Formats: sequence, structure tokens, C-alpha cells
Amino acid sequence: MKKFDFKNIKKDIISGIIVALVSIPISMGYSQIAGLPAVYGLYCSILPVFIYGILTSSPQFVFGVDATPAALVGGTLAAMGIASGSDEAKAVVPVITLVAALWLLLFFFVKAGRIVKYISTPVMGGFISGIGVTIILMQTAKLFGGNAGTGEAVKLLMHIWGQLDSFNLLSAVLGVGTVVIILVAKRFIPKFPMSVLLMFLGAGATAVFHIDRFGVNLLPHVEPGLPGLSLPDMSIVLDNPADIILLGLSVAGVVMAQTLLATNNYANKYNYKVSNNREILSYAAANAASAVIGGCPLNGSVSRTGIADQFGCKSQIMSITASITMLLIVLFGTPVLEYLPVPVLTGIVIAALIGITEFGLAAKLWKTDHTEFAIFVGAFLGVLLFGTIYGVIIGVILSFLAVIVKAVEPPRAFLGVIPGQDGFYSLNRYRNVKKIKGAVIYRFNGSLFFANINTFVDDIENSIDDTTKIVIVDAGAIGSIDVTAVERLLTLYRNLENKGVKFYITEHSHTLNDQLRELGAGSLVEKGVVRRTIPLALRDAGVDRPYPLEQTERYNAILGEQHEDNEKLAEIEWAFGKDADEWLEKMAAEMESTITRSDESMENVIVNAEKHAAWGRIGLFDEDELLDRLEMRLLDNKKYQNFDIDNIEKRIDERRIIVERKLSEINPDAIHLLKEHRKEVLARFKMHNPYAYEHMMKQRKEHFEQLRKKDPVLAEKLKHFYNISDDNK
Repeated sequence: MKKFDFKNIKKDIISGIIVALVSIPISMGYSQIAGLPAVYGLYCSILPVFIYGILTSSPQFVFGVDATPAALVGGTLAAMGIASGSDEAKAVVPVITLVAALWLLLFFFVKAGRIVKYISTPVMGGFISGIGVTIILMQTAKLFGGNAGTGEAVKLLMHIWGQLDSFNLLSAVLGVGTVVIILVAKRFIPKFPMSVLLMFLGAGATAVFHIDRFGVNLLPHVEPGLPGLSLPDMSIVLDNPADIILLGLSVAGVVMAQTLLATNNYANKYNYKVSNNREILSYAAANAASAVIGGCPLNGSVSRTGIADQFGCKSQIMSITASITMLLIVLFGTPVLEYLPVPVLTGIVIAALIGITEFGLAAKLWKTDHTEFAIFVGAFLGVLLFGTIYGVIIGVILSFLAVIVKAVEPPRAFLGVIPGQDGFYSLNRYRNVKKIKGAVIYRFNGSLFFANINTFVDDIENSIDDTTKIVIVDAGAIGSIDVTAVERLLTLYRNLENKGVKFYITEHSHTLNDQLRELGAGSLVEKGVVRRTIPLALRDAGVDRPYPLEQTERYNAILGEQHEDNEKLAEIEWAFGKDADEWLEKMAAEMESTITRSDESMENVIVNAEKHAAWGRIGLFDEDELLDRLEMRLLDNKKYQNFDIDNIEKRIDERRIIVERKLSEINPDAIHLLKEHRKEVLARFKMHNPYAYEHMMKQRKEHFEQLRKKDPVLAEKLKHFYNISDDNK
């Protein structure tokens, strides 16, 4: 309650009332599944929910009678030969609930909630989606007049098929119609309480048209009043110790895993913190309270939390309001309950469950990371086919397998240099990276151990040929190494040495040297195989600046010693990779919009437009291409007939002069690369849009003729840039 805000109290109270109303059919139905009379579902929604609301650190999660614990208890009673709703069931179920509460209390003391830290977002998403679909399948038969099912997906589908004998057309219209109306309303009028309206309309239809005469199920009759309080008879445990103690453990495990996962999912979604240990304590206390009133085990409700979220719940006032509302219903409102149609209430629940599934996350993972998509699907199918606990176990196992896969196949790259720029860059990431002749420079982003050393060695061995004289490992991301990797590393070193290839390990922390010595590879340190930096390794191998480069002999002498950190070349390519062109075009469009709407002085219009773009100021090399793209967009007489394009073109030209001058100060030879890059940009533009290219070249020629008359000094400086005939070649 630390972040409680009175301005949200109205939404919290409304959410609590709605949750209580929706809880009526859910709680009564699952109470019967657990082996108790339906009214106990209402009793369990008063004191236990109130205690949970006081103790929980989650501002919006709903706790109450729910599917999985009820199914576990009901199934065990059936296996023990205890009839549902019998006096024996009413004696045994509270004992199971109290045993589950004691297990949860033990989980609290051992801080078992830490397990959630090891469960990834795809596991959480798959888990929640699996629970959502499972409960939808449990409830589906109630949409058309049947009864709720229990179990996993296959059993539930068979149950739905078996319930078709009870199909009632009016029930189906009411149930399915409720789902459709709520989903449509959620899209177009999300803040309107459609669920409440449909609930009252359903009760009104019963009162006016007596729809129950046409086979529509209504909620059962409930006597007003409250239950007594008493401790369960724990001597029952001695009669069936294994069944009850193990069942209590299973229920406690389900409650902790399912509710903690879902609670943390909402916490991540809305950027707040929950205390996992305090949550477990609140689960234990709520279940202990349920046992005292003779109730069944309680669990977090994903469906009702979705409804509370839909109505803007922000604090635990929602849970407290829900418990008080249920108290008033039990005391004074039970006659009204008999008018509520089960299909309408079921439709409200299913619509909420559809809203909590995270298939959007699955689609995103499919596009970005197939491994994490597989984890999502594994957790989803685990819950759907095998149940909550197995779903969690499968998800956790898949998470650890994903960690192993990523460790075995970490990001790695072969490196080269960018003429005019210090440092070493991925050959596959940047267009202008050149490979140093006779050298293989390999970056490995992960610790070396038995599972990935083969990947490391294979990459290097497959990269060398008869021209290779040097192999350098950029080990900056290798934090540790095990004995298996050390042995393979020594073998690799000897094999390369026999081929006359020098081998170096560079850029790593001193701790890696200590590990090499401790694990029997001290010779690598003593023989100078380890070097502080890549340039020092190259120097030791006899390769000094200027580095001899492959592919383009013209730039062999370009790599100079000067460098200025804040003027990185090709920064957009570094940030966006293959999408660099798209992002530069987007930035040019933003600048175009700013410039053509600007009322400010033209003097600094280019720089100011760049500042206001989403990315902000960029490096000189990128800026030169950005100016080209901006010019391509602005040189359209039809689009900007009343705009002073000549003045803007002049400002672009002035900025080009500044860019060239600054690049010359950093490294004079980088201008050669810049001019080549300009030709590449124009060539791509000509290939993709030849008509626009011809139009732009014509406009450039006309502008240069005007510039030569108005500002001959600037025209002379840009003569090389406006060499139209050369460009056309």
C-alpha cells in the first residue's frame, strides 16, 4: 500500500465490486469441483480474500477459489472414495487446505520464492497463456448449457465433446454473444464497464422473460448467513498421511508457482516490485483462514485479475472491496443470485481469459529469436497438456537449455579495420571494413568451456588458408576458461605453430592469464601468446601501421593514428546493422518535416533539424550521407513550390564543407573513403529510383550554375562534389 493514491480509489472500489460479482459463479463452481457445497465458494471469498488484501505486496492480483487446486483436491477425494458434498468431504477438505497452508509457511521460511528469478519472460508468457487456454477449455461447456470440466487439454476437449448432448441454443447465443460483445467493446470503448452491464441485463432477462424456462442454467439457491469458525480435525491426517501430506504439498507448489509467476508477470508489465516472500506468506495466511471456515485451497486467479486490470485496479483496496462486497452479498443479496444466467457469467470470464494470453509475445519471439519462441511454446504446451507443475518444470528446463545453447553458440565475429578509423570491426556488420592481409582476427563473446571450445576451434581452423600468417583472438568477453578448453587451446596453438601461423590471445582481463597458468597453460603466457591489445599482437607479428588491407589496395595507407571518440564513423550502421539505410531515410524524413515547417533563421536550420530528429546528432560520416538523403527529398519542385529550396540547398552545401573539414582534421585520408561512399549512395539511389535520380541530378546542375553566380567561393569549394559529368559516368 506504499504507493496508494486516493485519486485511484474509485477505480479500485469499482474493480473490487466487479471482481466480487464475477467471482460468484467461479467460486461456487470450483468449490463444488473441490468436493464442497457451492456456497463455500462464497464463504472462501470473504475472510481469506480480506487477509490476502492486507498482506499482499501486489496491488492488483486477485486471490480466491480457483481451478487447479480445486481439481487436485476433487481428484484426490474421488481416488479416496469420498463422495463430493458429503459430510466426510466437508471434514477432509479443510484439513487438506490447512496442510497446504503449512507447506506454504515452510516455503516462506526457506524463501522458496527465489525460484521465480530463474524463470524467463518466454516461460512466464507461455505459462500464463497455457493457464488461460486451459481454464477457457474448462469453462467452454458452460457457454452452451453444459458443466465445467477438469484436467488437461485432451481430457477437457473430450469433456466438451461429451457435453454436446446438453447443448442449448439460447445458452450458446447468450454465452458466445457475451464474449463477442465484451471483446468488441474492449477495442472501441475500453473504459466502459460492459461486463457489469451484461451481468445486469442477464439478470433482467431472467426476471422479465424467465429464460430459465428455455433451458438456460442459473446460479443455484444460496441460503443467507455466514459459516462458523473452527479448526479442522487434524487427526484425519493420521488416517491417510501420505495422501493428504503429499496432496497438500502439491497444492502448495501449484499455488506458489502459478500465483507467483502470474503476479510477477503483471509486476513486469506495469513496472512495479513485489516481494515474492511476502506473497507466499499472504498465500499461507489466506489458506489458513479458508481452512478455519471449512473451505478449500485458494489460489491466484488469472482470469479475475484480467478483469480487475481491465477496470483500472491500482491497489489492494480492490481485494478488500471484493471481500466486503461478497460479505454483503452473502448476508443480503443471495435471492438476487438466482437470477444470474451461467452462460453470461461464463462469457465474462472467458473474455477476460482471452485478454491475458500472450500470443503477441509469441509472434514477436518468432520473428526475433526462434529459441525463445520454442521456450514459450514448450511452457505453453507443458501447462496445456501436463498441468501447471509440469508446465513450470518444462519451462525452467527449457530456460536452462537455452542458456546452454547460447553459451555453446555465443555471438562471435571476424574483424577488420575501417580506413580512417581506429579500432577493429565486424567484417559482416559494416560495408567499409577491410580485412588485414594475412591476418585472422576473431572475437568470441563468451566464456570458454567444454561445451563451446569446439565451436571456437572450428571457427578459427575453417577461417585460415595458405595466406594466413597470424591468428589473433579478441578475448575481451572471455571471462573464464575450464580445463577442457585449455587443453584444446594448447592443441590449437601447436597446430598453428606447425603451420607457421602466429597465434595470439588479446584484450582480456589479467584474471584469464592467471587461469591459464593455474590450468597448465602457463607456456602461453611465458611465450608471449597473450598480448594486451590487438595492435600490440600485430606489431609483434611484424605488421605495423599502416596495415596492409585486402580487397582495395588504394586504402592501404589510410589508417592513421589520429582518432576522436565522439566522431565515430558509420554509427548508424553500428546501431541498426542491415536496417541502417531505412533509419537514415527515416531521419532524413524527420529533418525534412522540421525544415519545411520551421519559422526560424535559416542559418542553423540543418543542425537544429538534426538535433530534433529521433536519433539526434550523428557522426560526420553518417551526416554526409544524411545530407545527401535530405537533398534528395527536398529537391522536388512540385512538392515545395513555395519554399526557398535554393537557400536550403546552400545551407546543405555549407554543412558539407564543415563535415569535410572536420573529417580532414581527424584524418585527412578519410576523405577518400567519404567520396567513395558518396558514389555508392548515388549508385544505390540511381538503381532503386532512376527517375528521381535523373530529376535530382538535373536540379543539382541547375543549382550549381546558380551557386557559381551567387557565391563563386562556395561553388569552387564544392566543385568536386558537383562534378555532374563524372557522377553520370
